[in-house]
Amino acid sequence: MLKKIAVVTMLVVLLVSAVACGNKGDGGNAATGGNGGTEKKVKLRLGHITGESDAWHKGALKFAELVKEKTNGSVEVDVFPSSTLGNDRDLIEGMQLGSVDFALVAGVLSNFYEPYSILELPYLFRDQEHMEKVLYGEVGTKMKEDLLTNAQVRGLEFWVRGPRELTANKKIAKVEDLKGLKVRVPEIPASIAAWKAMGASPTPMAFGEVYSSLQTGVIDGQENPFALIASNKIQEVQKYLMMTNHVYGYVMLTMSDITYQKLSKEQQQAIEEAAKEATQFENDLVAEQEEVLLKQLKDAGMEVVEVDTAKFAEKAKTVHEEFANKYGKELYDSIVNTK
Repeated sequence: MLKKIAVVTMLVVLLVSAVACGNKGDGGNAATGGNGGTEKKVKLRLGHITGESDAWHKGALKFAELVKEKTNGSVEVDVFPSSTLGNDRDLIEGMQLGSVDFALVAGVLSNFYEPYSILELPYLFRDQEHMEKVLYGEVGTKMKEDLLTNAQVRGLEFWVRGPRELTANKKIAKVEDLKGLKVRVPEIPASIAAWKAMGASPTPMAFGEVYSSLQTGVIDGQENPFALIASNKIQEVQKYLMMTNHVYGYVMLTMSDITYQKLSKEQQQAIEEAAKEATQFENDLVAEQEEVLLKQLKDAGMEVVEVDTAKFAEKAKTVHEEFANKYGKELYDSIVNTK
């Protein structure tokens, strides 16, 4: 009888201990949250397509640092550059499934919510200031809300990029020189249509394939901001850099809504605050780097060609009405009319 009592007593003690440990949320893995309680530690993954020297990557690392700080260590973000988690499309699909938590993505968003195609129209924005007024104003806020509703991807913040420029191994001094040029473009209908209108032969492909395709002559040129050109060593396989300034672009820090809903309100708020602060950090870095990167490309042997952008814009804008009518005339007009 005494042995039975001892066994029952021991089982009760073990049960109480197990319940106590369960309330602490994984023991040593628990971290104090902003509400003074305890929250289970979470490790999340952020992917993007650029190299480690790019402002995107540095901005992503800053975001990860801020998230850890603002959640008192309860949320950690690991950053995966250079398409380690897949290309743009893979990253967005991963966020929809919940297998990717964050991503830095841009124009390919239009394949998941079509009105974003309008942002990819060459010569839509007058200049960088015009773009920022749109993205950081009411238009940008509504676009983030619509993305969440229609694609189940949460747009945290728009980050700015330097303007997209054309590179090729043929000097393009005027718009007529584009005739027949095989230019890699993102898999975005608006980009494809505009480059056709300018006389080129646009070739959609994932960015990870661009370097080798330029090297082997599958394509003749590509178009991207200085940062992406430099960090992916496009200067090694391209001679001319045309200052077309055809797209004042963005990249968006996005988050899987599946992941977002699993977090506490305090963690969600901390992530949103970290995103805002990281945005300022990345935008400032992009502005600082533009002159440095242009010099780097020149020093690597690229010849810079100034072009009459008005002539390029005249051709490209012939497709604007088609995409405005298809994807949202109201959105298009609100962008064009932003002062």
